Amino acid sequence: MNSKKTYKILTILLVMQWAFLRIISQYPDTIEKYYSNGLYIYISKVLNLLFGWIPFSVGDILYAIFVIVILKNIFTSIKNKKIHLKNTLFKIGGFISILFFLFHLNWGLNYFRLPVYKTLNFEREKYTTNELVDFTEKLIVKINDVHRSISKNDTIVVKNILDKDQIKEVSYGVYEQFQEKYPQYSHENLKAKNSLFSIPLTYMGFAGYLNPLTNEAQVNYLIPKNTYPMIVCHELAHQVGIASESEANFIGYLASTNADDVYFNYSGYLMALRFCLVEIYQKDPEKFETLKIEINKGILKDIRQSEAFWESYQNWSEQYFKTFYDTFLKANKQIDGMKSYNKVVVLLVNYHKKREL
Repeated sequence: MNSKKTYKILTILLVMQWAFLRIISQYPDTIEKYYSNGLYIYISKVLNLLFGWIPFSVGDILYAIFVIVILKNIFTSIKNKKIHLKNTLFKIGGFISILFFLFHLNWGLNYFRLPVYKTLNFEREKYTTNELVDFTEKLIVKINDVHRSISKNDTIVVKNILDKDQIKEVSYGVYEQFQEKYPQYSHENLKAKNSLFSIPLTYMGFAGYLNPLTNEAQVNYLIPKNTYPMIVCHELAHQVGIASESEANFIGYLASTNADDVYFNYSGYLMALRFCLVEIYQKDPEKFETLKIEINKGILKDIRQSEAFWESYQNWSEQYFKTFYDTFLKANKQIDGMKSYNKVVVLLVNYHKKREL
């Protein structure tokens, strides 16, 4: 079989894969049972055996090679003036078909599993502004206590005594504690790695990602240390098989706040507080100002430092990368796109209606 015919078949298979996903996505119970808690567990173990022991990100290197090969082919085609539109389109379709298959086989089908609130048996209802404010007030009391227990002073920013590599090592024990309480998300041999692309990730406005080809949880090593534990927990949640960004935030929150490590507790509560404050500011700016007064000054300084960090890397390209990722999320049943990160507030408020902070 010649290559042209192969590319045509692969392109046709791409359409068939898309149709199959539209059908199977209607059966989240089946995906939960046979893929997320079945096939994916074994695929993840195999990928971890292959790549987990390697200290650097293999997935980042594969991405780099992939980009170089594409650029080289484009350059060669232009140089030799041998661009055949039809053949080129089938070739592109063939490569996309292969990537599409690997993405969904290795990890992507988790987008269509049962939502977290069903697995953890709580309601996911729209919350009122009063419910949000009530939860945020309790959250402020909690994080103030945790902050004070570390810094011993309301006005001092928390300084984590561990370096980022040590934080990653602690995170594996944190997830073991989490899985003892929530066996629904049992997963072995979790591994987080610093992304080789941390600098461009920062300019794009991202704190990490999971590489679906190698199942490596990638963390941006440049981000502020106090947010680092929660981001590691977020990316490990993806590795556990939580695809939704809001749900990965929520699972990361549960893992970090249920840990014995006080720095992970602080990082988890800090993430939750920031999302809640953003929601309150949009709904009731005056109430936001009232609540802000109740927060320890050291925590407010921490938030401002984090904001300053991301603002220092803002650039014209960030909006384009985030628009692309927004489209990607919407294509995978996260209809709110980039706004889905903020949907963690719905899960937080509803989960804690019956469970104390």
